[in-house]
Amino acid sequence: MEQLCYLALSCLLVIVVLYGLLELHYFLRMCVCVVLARFVKRRCHILDATTVNGLCLTNDVDTLLYHMNNARYFRELDFARVDFYERSSLYRTITAMGGSVFQGAATIRYRRFIRPFHRFKIVSRIVYWDDQSLFMEHRFLRPSDKFVHCIAICRQRVIDVSMDAVMAELLPRTASDHFRPTERERHVAPVSGASLQPMGAAGGISNPAMDQSSLAENGHAVPAAAAATTPTATVTALGHCAKLKPSLPPDLSKWIEYNDMSSKNLRSGC
Repeated sequence: MEQLCYLALSCLLVIVVLYGLLELHYFLRMCVCVVLARFVKRRCHILDATTVNGLCLTNDVDTLLYHMNNARYFRELDFARVDFYERSSLYRTITAMGGSVFQGAATIRYRRFIRPFHRFKIVSRIVYWDDQSLFMEHRFLRPSDKFVHCIAICRQRVIDVSMDAVMAELLPRTASDHFRPTERERHVAPVSGASLQPMGAAGGISNPAMDQSSLAENGHAVPAAAAATTPTATVTALGHCAKLKPSLPPDLSKWIEYNDMSSKNLRSGC
C-alpha cells in the first residue's frame, strides 16, 4: 500500500513538472486535432472552408476573468490551421514536393468578447495565394447566430517550392478522389489576363508579392528562367490553377504592401 502511494505521488509530481516545463494541454490537444483531422473527419477540397469547434475555458481568460485573452485567439488558430492542412492534404503536398511552410505574418481584428465557458467556431479558408505565400482568413463565429467575434488574416510562407505548383497539384482533385467538389468555384471572380498582372500595371496598388524581381522575405527568390523549363503538363495544370484563383481583395493588397514595406525597412536596418 505504501509503495502504491509513492507511485501515485511520483506520477502526480511528473505531471506537475511537465505542466511547469511544457504547456502539456496544448501538445495533447494538438495531437488530438491531428488524429481527428487525419482519420475521423472527411477530406475537403483546397478551396473549401473548414470548421473547428472551441470552448473558452478558465485557462483561456484574461486577468480580470472577464473574457478570452487576446493572445489565445492566435493559439486557437494553430488548431484551425492544422485541421485545414490535414484535411486538404496541403501540408503533405508541400513536403512531398520538397518544401516547407511557416507563419510569415498575421493580423487580427476584434469585434466582441468571447465570454468564459462560451462555445465558438473557427471557419478557415484560403482567400488568395501568390508564388511564395498562401493567405488564409479565419473567422471566430458564435454557433447560435453565426455572429463574427473577430477576423484574422494569416500569411503562410512556403520555401523551396512554388505555391502555384502546390495549388496546381491540389486544385484538380474532385470528389472521385474522396474530396468534395469545391463549393467556392461559383463565388470565385472570373480571372482575365489583366487580372493576373500586378495591380500596379493598371495604376492601382502594386503587389510586391507577385513581382518576381523583388527579393522574398525568406530570402528565396524564384528564378526567372523557371517558367522556360516548366514541363507542358505543369503548364496546363498552372493554367487550370489560374482559372480558379480568386482575385486579390483590395484590403489584402494593402496589407501585402504594408508587409513588404516592413520587410524592406528591416533589411535596411531600420
